Amino acid sequence: MTKLSVNINKVATLRNARGGNNPDVLQVAKDAETFGAQGITVHPRPDERHIRYQDVRDIRPIITTEFNIEGNPIDSFTELVLEVVPNQVTLVPDGHDQLTSNHGWDTIENKAFLTDICKTFKAAGIRTSIFVDADPRMVEGAKACGANRVELYTEPYASGYAADRKAAIAPFIAAAEEARRVGLGLNAGHDLSLENLAYYHELIPWTDEVSIGHALICDALYIGLHETIKRYLQALQ
Repeated sequence: MTKLSVNINKVATLRNARGGNNPDVLQVAKDAETFGAQGITVHPRPDERHIRYQDVRDIRPIITTEFNIEGNPIDSFTELVLEVVPNQVTLVPDGHDQLTSNHGWDTIENKAFLTDICKTFKAAGIRTSIFVDADPRMVEGAKACGANRVELYTEPYASGYAADRKAAIAPFIAAAEEARRVGLGLNAGHDLSLENLAYYHELIPWTDEVSIGHALICDALYIGLHETIKRYLQALQ
């Protein structure tokens, strides 16, 4: 079964807009698990504009399912991950001033760096996933770097879904098949939603995990977090 990991960054964005602790990010993490999510994802950035480094430390001991930390492995991020020791770390090539993730790693050009960082995290017992575009060459490159999994950057699929979902999914099937061929686990994330998730999962059912934040939190504003998580889980059946 494909696991649902709920990214709670947007909850932290709302909290930070007014200061204080409303909404309570830690409580939302616990509630998401209670409502059926099989994991919690956070993506701390250096400016802490949403999830803060201290949030990451505070969340670790209170959740019982999988904890996934995403981010660019700069020194401060790497130190945080090694301190917290999540179940999984997802390496994302974010710039300091980047609004949101918008591309995957070039695993060929950055092989030496990614190989070193994968060794560092794997030595600490942390499953390591590399965020890549839907390109079989980048998937094969991630395998060569020593990653355990890849996470496919699914924004191009989401943006092309309405016009031609068959064409939009095609490169993702190719990349997913390459991951299976080389023995990598397979994750997916970015702009997956109740509109496009079921079709994605139908055609790539061997996906291990999807990480969903923005669309899921937006849906929760209308139908509540419990019902929203229920519907995302149903889309993964």
